Amino acid sequence: MVFGRKSSIGLDIGSGYLKVVQLKDTKGGYELELFDMVPLLPELIVDGSIIDSLRLVDSLKELIRKAKIKTKEAAISMAGHSSVIIKRVSLPEMSEEELSESIKFEAEQYIPFDIDDVNLDFQILGPKEEPGQMDVILVAIKKDIINEYLTVVKESGLNALIVDVNSFALENIYEVNYEIEPDKNIALVNIGASTINLNILKGGISVFTRDSAVGSNLHTEALQREFNLTFEVAERLKKGEPVENVTPQDALSVMDLASEEIIGEVNRSLEYFHEEINEVILSGGCALIKDFPRILADKIGIEVRVMEPFKNIKIPKRFDVTYIEELGPIAAVAAGLALRRPGDR
Repeated sequence: MVFGRKSSIGLDIGSGYLKVVQLKDTKGGYELELFDMVPLLPELIVDGSIIDSLRLVDSLKELIRKAKIKTKEAAISMAGHSSVIIKRVSLPEMSEEELSESIKFEAEQYIPFDIDDVNLDFQILGPKEEPGQMDVILVAIKKDIINEYLTVVKESGLNALIVDVNSFALENIYEVNYEIEPDKNIALVNIGASTINLNILKGGISVFTRDSAVGSNLHTEALQREFNLTFEVAERLKKGEPVENVTPQDALSVMDLASEEIIGEVNRSLEYFHEEINEVILSGGCALIKDFPRILADKIGIEVRVMEPFKNIKIPKRFDVTYIEELGPIAAVAAGLALRRPGDR
């Protein structure tokens, strides 16, 4: 590793915001080089699929200008329950080279798409208790979805060197900032505008992931309906900014109903994992909504902490530290992607 070298950017193409983070390798760990974001118009991306690529390219170019991005290399990630499949499977023990050659055959029984229509990757987690078997995480992403993203990134003037998955980007940034507790099940829950990413870590290893097509747009839509507002004004109100003729109390009571729907979906996802969860680490825009982390903890009966993705990352004096810490939860996926380096696994 070359200390101090410029690294690729972590680019999180969400459905509500584009977020970019760049981290510099230092002797003690990492230093923040860049953090910025721009809002996206609604409906540009729906459940992980790009609906309006021209406008998305324009927004990416705006982010590149605003953040003064110098490097062309980017790590991006995918999410979406209809285009990304992540499965933990048990396979006969073999080397990484052998699995590389037989991955298509091994994966076919677990992937609900035509195997020729997906890009496959895997990570060997280690041997299972029963002899001759090993645990493997399989990841399959539809080729047409990956190509949509690669094209948009390229047209904006960047080069996507790495394509990751939101859940694993969260895991990367968690490992840098938190102690791995061997006996605990920790749920990383990222709630964006239209997607929930869940990654449950057991002793620091991913054992269960799930994406849901639900998110904080439910809050915005509820405010739009109740107070007859435009999307932009409802978004401001959601963030706690004052809006004419609507009191913060009225706004919060409308948002509470939407929160219940989101929390219901989080709860369902957690119930698929048939073991006790010791703690939830919450990231994404929902983490910034007043009282949401507390309401989530009350409803699911599990301690909820808000993710601090820059906790162990040095923030130089030129940054507004308060702003970065405040918006940190939104940057979790982008920061996890900024840790990626070509060739790592």
